[in-house]
Amino acid sequence: MSIVYSEKVIEHFTKPRNVGEIKNADGVGQVGNRICGDVMKVYIKIAKSTSGKNKGKEIIKDIKFQTLGCAAAIATSSMITELAKGKTLDEASKITRKDVSKSLDSLPPIKEHCSNLAADALHEAIRNYKKKNKV
Repeated sequence: MSIVYSEKVIEHFTKPRNVGEIKNADGVGQVGNRICGDVMKVYIKIAKSTSGKNKGKEIIKDIKFQTLGCAAAIATSSMITELAKGKTLDEASKITRKDVSKSLDSLPPIKEHCSNLAADALHEAIRNYKKKNKV
């Protein structure tokens, strides 16, 4: 059985955005899937927006990820950072698994669980930030 990836998946796998770790991150989320072995860690840095419609609101100023996994896992990790960067915590909390897959022009059904991990890791990082800051 062969797996066919969209051009966007291949692009985010071969040239992932926002890879790495944020030292002293405001929130960290880690999730994994024991069945496939993928593990994702998302780091967020929060700051008050100084302009635009979100002026004065807390936004995700910076976001990075570290992923151990397949091409789809790396691509979805990269995409979640693109979708969340610059968003308020409420906006980022509403990013769904389906949003990630759709933004990559879909994933093969056997790889859909990877988009679940990316969205879950982001949501965990936001929960971690809120818990630490009693928000």
